[in-house]
Order: sequence, then structure tokens, then C-alpha cells
Amino acid sequence: MKELRTVNFGKGSRQCRRCGTHKGIIRRADLNICRRCFREIAPDLGFKKSGVRGG
Repeated sequence: MKELRTVNFGKGSRQCRRCGTHKGIIRRADLNICRRCFREIAPDLGFKKSGVRGG
């Protein structure tokens, strides 16, 4: 049987606050949410699209 161990560094040590995934985490400004969750809640946080494709 494999022992579970806590990870103190690397990608496995961080997870999304909303969904719990370890992939695509946005750590800037201590958001700690994945890019998919960020797209859903970005307008509520005050982020706006910008640039040529911004829409």
C-alpha cells in the first residue's frame, strides 16, 4: 500500500480554491484559482477583457 505524503513545493502543493484542481493555477495577487474558474468569476472581481480580441 502506498503512503500518502504531503507536498510542500511544486505544482502538487497548490490547488484551486474553487474546484480543487492542480492545473492552470493563477497565483498572482494570491488568487490561487485555476484559469477556468477565473474566467467565470473575473467580472465579479473587477477584471475586464482588453486588447484586440478583447471584445
